[in-house]
Amino acid sequence: MISGAGRQPVAGRAGLLSVVPALLAPPAVGIGFLSGGRWLLPLLATAAIYPVFALLIARGRRASAVAAALLWAVSFSATTTLLTVRDPTRASGVILHGENYRDEMFAFIAAGAGRESDPAAFVPQHVWHLGLFAILTLVSAGLLGLAMGAVLLGYMSCYVGSLMGGAAPHLAALFGWPPWAVARVVGFILIGALLSRPLLSRLTRRPIPAEGERSLYLLAAALLVADLVLKALLAPHWAALLRPCLPG
Repeated sequence: MISGAGRQPVAGRAGLLSVVPALLAPPAVGIGFLSGGRWLLPLLATAAIYPVFALLIARGRRASAVAAALLWAVSFSATTTLLTVRDPTRASGVILHGENYRDEMFAFIAAGAGRESDPAAFVPQHVWHLGLFAILTLVSAGLLGLAMGAVLLGYMSCYVGSLMGGAAPHLAALFGWPPWAVARVVGFILIGALLSRPLLSRLTRRPIPAEGERSLYLLAAALLVADLVLKALLAPHWAALLRPCLPG
């Protein structure tokens, strides 16, 4: 039997380890950004998170793995956003799908209508992304799922950074990330942590505790449903809110 005193140092080490990907994300993004290669940025960003994420899952420290992924996502997004503000032309050429997504979002904000406000258009896209993410996560013990997440975070951050380069940067910084997108990111991270466990358990040849998974699946589902509902209800109003941010 492990005493409480014995568990505390282990938990403390897991907590410290969960911060490492957030510290590695800025240099990884910076190198990828400067390299000019579209695939290098998400690959380096994934390399900054996966070893720690997989290690924590394999050790049964799921909460710490989720915390590591959340901190990494914030750090990765903030760095990409700031680099885009500084050099939007380079960002649009380096970040996968960055220019196309930026143009689509700017057009939506200007018109107040588009795929972002049409459930018939955005729901199938979200379902496709979720299905692909789940499959990639299952077959790669989380590696490819995190790589896909890096691509999605990259072009969303490129759009926010481009918006911050407009007429109202502080407004764009506060509201560029809508609440439904934040809910989606957290939901994907939870699913990634859950679906990484089966293959990691086989690869490490050790059982990884699955306690509490049902509740976490329900939480992830609730977040992803909230993503769709909030987007359907609020997207047109969010476009009006962000319209003053558009470059002149």
